[in-house]
Amino acid sequence: MATQKQFAELASQLRGTLAVVREMARAMPPDCPPASAGVLSAISRNGEIRMSRLAELLDIDMSVTSRHVAHLAERGWIERAPDPLDRRSRLLRLTALGDLALSNAQNHVAGVLAERLSDWPDEDVERFTDLLDRLRTGFCEPRPLPRTHA
Repeated sequence: MATQKQFAELASQLRGTLAVVREMARAMPPDCPPASAGVLSAISRNGEIRMSRLAELLDIDMSVTSRHVAHLAERGWIERAPDPLDRRSRLLRLTALGDLALSNAQNHVAGVLAERLSDWPDEDVERFTDLLDRLRTGFCEPRPLPRTHA
């Protein structure tokens, strides 16, 4: 297992990636800011989805989710349909315009990454992607709570 010093260095490097995240956010098309792209992406990955589940996936409050959904619906990027299993709920789904907006946003970010990492060998990009996926998965999987002694 890695040492405490190695984990401290990893934490430092992760803090440094915030600059990368900010640069990618600036690369987003003006009409599709990062928050909108995140909501569109979650709906795209999950298909028809209830707003409560979307809020859970994004780990944001229902009121914030509701504002995002209203904004995206006004733009015609998502539609809300009655849930046949519970008429009080709505199912959210991407429209063709929403799919296009998401695709454009993803292409913008991919272009920035391609430009900035143009000197990286393909194997490094693939390995880094795999490692980031492992890191994200490690933080997303439920962990048992530590035992406390009475």
